[in-house]
Parts: sequence; C-alpha cells; structure tokens
Amino acid sequence: MRRRSLIVAIVPILLVVGALAAAVFVLNQQADGKIAQGVVVGDVDVSGMTPDEARAKIHRELLEPLDRPIVVRHDGERWRLTADEAKIHADVDGMVSAAVERSEEGNVIQVAWRQATGGALDASIPAEVSYSKAAVRDLVARVQADVDRAPKDAEVTFAAASLGEVDGEQGVALEARKLRRKVKRAITDPTAKRRFRATTRTVAPEVTTDELAEQYPVVITVDRANFKLRLWKSLKLDKTYDIAVGKVGMDTPEGLYSIANKAVDPAWHVPNSEWAGDLAGQVIAGDDPSNPIKSRWMGIYDGVGIHGTDADSSIGTAASHGCIRMRIPEVEELYEEVPVGAAVYIG
Repeated sequence: MRRRSLIVAIVPILLVVGALAAAVFVLNQQADGKIAQGVVVGDVDVSGMTPDEARAKIHRELLEPLDRPIVVRHDGERWRLTADEAKIHADVDGMVSAAVERSEEGNVIQVAWRQATGGALDASIPAEVSYSKAAVRDLVARVQADVDRAPKDAEVTFAAASLGEVDGEQGVALEARKLRRKVKRAITDPTAKRRFRATTRTVAPEVTTDELAEQYPVVITVDRANFKLRLWKSLKLDKTYDIAVGKVGMDTPEGLYSIANKAVDPAWHVPNSEWAGDLAGQVIAGDDPSNPIKSRWMGIYDGVGIHGTDADSSIGTAASHGCIRMRIPEVEELYEEVPVGAAVYIG
C-alpha cells in the first residue's frame, strides 16, 4: 500500500521534471545559433539574429558608411582620402563569432531562462576596424603642402634717388595636428561626418614694416648723378640737399655703408697721395684756414665722408677728392640728425 502511494506521488514529479527538461531542450534549440538579446557590435544591435543576419547588418550599418571618402576643404580647394586609399578593413567574421560566443555563455538552464524571459546580456563587442595611419599622414601632408605659405619679411631697397619699402606679408600655416585628430576620429566611425574644413593660423613675419622703420630710423642716400643728398627718417623722405661729389678718377665710391664716426671742426689727415703735394701725410688743424674740411665731418669709408665746404661754387659739380661736400649751414643741420651707424647708400 505504501509502495503504491509512493509511486503515485513520484509520477507527477517526474512528469514535471520531464516537461521542464523538454522546455529547456526546446528553448535551447530555439537559441542555438542565434545571438542573444542585448548584444551590440560597435553601435550595431545584433540581438536575436543569426550569424548571417548579423554579418549583413554590420556590413550595412558599419562598413558601408565607411566607404564614403574623407573630404577636406579649404579656400575653394578639396582633398580626398578614399576607403581604398585608407585601407579600411573590418574583421566582420571575428566580430560575429565573438557575439555568438558571448551569447552561449552560461549553462543550458541560464540560456533557456534568458530565452524564456526575454532577458538580455547587455554585452558590447568592440568594432574591430583598422586603417592606414600612413594614409592619414599623407592626406594631411598634401593639404599642408597646398595651404602653407611662408611669411615674407619687410624689406628696404636702396637706390640713389629713392628708398623703396616692401611691406612684410603674413604667412599661413595649416593646423595639421587638429586636422589629423579629426580625420582619425572619423575614419572608423560610421556616424561621424566625413567632410571637414581645414583650419589655419596666421604666421607673422620676423621683420614687420614697423620693425623695419625702427631698424632704419635714419638713412642717407647720395645721388651722384644729380648731386643730391637725401635724408630719410623712418623710411620717409625728410629733406633733400645739394652736394658736390668726387671728380673723375677720384669718384665717390658706390655702395651701402654707414656713418662710422663724427667730428665737429675736424682736423684733416692729409692722405699720402700725389694730389696732396707738400701737405701729404700732414695733419691740418680744424681751425686752420687751409683745412678744406669745414665745420663738420661724418666719416663713411676709407677716408671718404660728408663734410662742409666754403667753396659753395663747387656744389652741384664733381669737384672733390672722393668726399661729399655740403654747404656749411646745411652740413651742420644734417650733423644733428644723423647718428653714428646710420645707413648711407651711395648710388
């Protein structure tokens, strides 16, 4: 009697266990080969899909957008980097296999329970997309080669009758590092925009027009052909004087020089030359009437300088032994305006 009662009690239990086993089997069969709910590859949701379905969706939502070229624009120009040039590659099979493996984690009961309750794994599989870093560097280099422009320093050009001023120009430099970062972030992101405007910065010249004026606060130009001396201040013409220059065979030397020394009522150190006659090699005091260097002296080069003369009739002619003669009041005026080191151009 007891045995019959025990059998009667066990049979329902066995039936329940069998039913549960059958349910687990069925649910596992349904889950077999499919990716679990809550599995994402990159940003692509592949929940409940077969591997083939997952591969198709990853191609469509991840790879196809990456086929669009990267385009950089600047000032009406364009540069492109195609997917082939960038060597964009994704291991789709590897990503799908990883998604399937994550779906199969746990025992048969856990898998069946997720299948029965619609439970999700909340699993994220990283998108394995690679590209050529060298191709990105090449793109940026191409943009840089076309965009960059070196600054140009301000310059002064010396001529006998003029002083030319060339303004400095600002340069342009691509913000290459910023562009490279933008491209790297976008090249494997299917949701990122793939068109960029290249940004640049200005590059100042080492010498600006203002700095050039400071570099040449005072300049003298000597126009031998027209017997004119011009005084320039901050590269602007300030005053013009009549002068005498060296006679034929004793020409005032051409070239760019500077004021080497200055003196008031200078002594005359007579050159050891035939034209000096008995005075050759002597030193004539500044207050000696025979001293032809009157009132002021501004030395330039190898015994040549600017000085006053009482022979006003020689002004406007080639009459000196190489020096530049000026009327005494005018040389005194000029003397006060011209410091040692000031540029002198003789043309």
